[in-house]
Amino acid sequence: MGIFDNKYLKPFKNIYLLVFIVFAIWMLFFDAHSLLFHNELNSDIKELEYQKEHYKSEMEKDDKAIKELSTEEGIERAARENYYMKKPNEDIYIIEYEDSIAKQKKDE
Repeated sequence: MGIFDNKYLKPFKNIYLLVFIVFAIWMLFFDAHSLLFHNELNSDIKELEYQKEHYKSEMEKDDKAIKELSTEEGIERAARENYYMKKPNEDIYIIEYEDSIAKQKKDE
C-alpha cells in the first residue's frame, strides 16, 4: 500500500496539480504581487480617493470665499462678523445666547 492510496490523497499523484497548488499558494501569499499586497493597495487607493474628494470640496468652499471677499461688501461683512470692526460713530453689540456660552464647572 502506497501513501497515495487514500481517496483524499489520490488527486495529489498528479504532478501538474501539485505544481499548480504550490504556484497558487506562492502567488497568493509570498510574491511581490500577492493578493494581500493588492488588498492593501486597494484600501490605500480608496482612502486617497476619499481625501481627493474632501480636498476638492474644500477648494470649492475656498473659491467661494475668495469670490465673496473680492467685493467691497464681502470684505466689509467679513471684517464686521469675524473681527468686530466698525465704522466711525457706530456701536456694536455682541449678543451671546446661553447655549453658545461654555458651561463653567460648579466647583469654580
